[in-house]
Amino acid sequence: QYTVAIENTTVEGQGVCKINGFVVFVPQTAAGDICDIRIVKVLKSHGYGIVTALRDISPDRTNADCPVYRQCGGCCFRHLHYRAELRIKEQAVRDAFIRLGGIEAPCEPILPSPSIKEYRNKAQYPVGTDTEGRMIYGFYANRSHRLIPCQDCSLQPELFSKIAADVCGLCDEYGIKAYDEEQRHGILRHIYLRMGEISGEVMLCLVAACAADPFWQIAAELAARYPALQSIVLNINARTDNVILGEKNILLFGKPAIRDELCGLVFELSPLSFYQVNRAQTERLYRLAADYAGLTGAETVIDLYCGVGTIGLSMAARAKRIIGVEVVASAVDNARENAVRNGIANAEFICADAKQATRKLNEQEIRPDVVLLDPPRK
Repeated sequence: QYTVAIENTTVEGQGVCKINGFVVFVPQTAAGDICDIRIVKVLKSHGYGIVTALRDISPDRTNADCPVYRQCGGCCFRHLHYRAELRIKEQAVRDAFIRLGGIEAPCEPILPSPSIKEYRNKAQYPVGTDTEGRMIYGFYANRSHRLIPCQDCSLQPELFSKIAADVCGLCDEYGIKAYDEEQRHGILRHIYLRMGEISGEVMLCLVAACAADPFWQIAAELAARYPALQSIVLNINARTDNVILGEKNILLFGKPAIRDELCGLVFELSPLSFYQVNRAQTERLYRLAADYAGLTGAETVIDLYCGVGTIGLSMAARAKRIIGVEVVASAVDNARENAVRNGIANAEFICADAKQATRKLNEQEIRPDVVLLDPPRK
């Protein structure tokens, strides 16, 4: 046990302190906290501790507005004021360039989100069973697959919680059991919801280990209860790894995709389509990127990891040619359809790995003036 001063906070929301020069990470602490900690893990270069008592509280700290925050692994900054979270994220960008990359890049101030509650247009809830055998939904505890029930996440639209609760109730009624990863039995694995903020359309995707007849009745009852539900899809995932979605979709109700509007364009979103979860910030980000690209109408723009084409298509009116590259075939189909839907004729899309596609374009002597990159985290 030690009494320590938390010096700063990582982008994962962990406080950092030093004990005789040895670095220790302490979850759910803030820079400026003075606290008693107990060391719970020691590695060669660093260790981990947990708080046993707070002696002095940082001005960055606030009361977490979620009853399950300390158990749930969905958030890591809810014990901090938003201004502190922004400061940490801005510093992470600076560190990536300067400390890790060795690049002295100017870094403009971070732009805060206009909304910090109910802004996410997508939720993926794992499901499980409570002690009384009823289906529950929530989020996994940090670095585990232990389900923490969460009936009202403040980051998601309130409608998501209502639909998810009704899905669980109907599954109990119709005898659909939650999938058990350890025993590998049961049916329903995840409740996946997404919303078109401008259109108001909602998609429900039930991720299951196999198809089952009651899903049709469940879909019909949900569609009758919620007019916003324009698409209900059954996704089949029989895999035994951590991948959430399988490749097979069965349409239970409505249409196979929903629509939303971004940067004045209409986009169609299927269950497998990537789409940024914070629409308002996404519009600001894309418009800034277009401004910084300095497009005059004469440029060839290559959009790598383009998904359904949102970034490239948002800039199409300001460029000569847009070439999107994406490895997911269904996303490429969506991107092409989105171009047609919005009357964009100067955009084309290649289904290929980014490395393969850039080699191919190089062989064809296609030289981009601007390259857009929005790659996967890894």
